[in-house]
This record gives sequence, C-alpha cells and structure tokens, in this order.
Amino acid sequence: MPLFEYKCEKCGKVFEKLIFSTDKEPIRCPVCNSESVSKILSSFSSNLSCPSSGSGFK
Repeated sequence: MPLFEYKCEKCGKVFEKLIFSTDKEPIRCPVCNSESVSKILSSFSSNLSCPSSGSGFK
C-alpha cells in the first residue's frame, strides 16, 4: 500500500492518499472533489542508517 502525494489542479490543495491495488475509483481532491489531480514527487526521511540520529533504531 504505497502512499502518494497529489496536487489538485483546480484548488491547489496538496494531499496524500494511500493507494490499494484493488482501488478502482479515480483520485479526488478532498477539498473540492475534483478529479483533476497530478501526482507530485515527494520525499521522505529515514534515520534508520544513521547511528547518531537518536531515533532509537539500531
């Protein structure tokens, strides 16, 4: 279940959506309900490989 980020072309809202392989419905903006959305490149951070991060993971 990947998490994707989208931007609504109509109202400009940026939102996240969990995508399931069984989803058949189009992606809609949660603010204006428009189907005119585009997937945007998102980044995430992970400190799992950095021992000095203080995250508690080893």
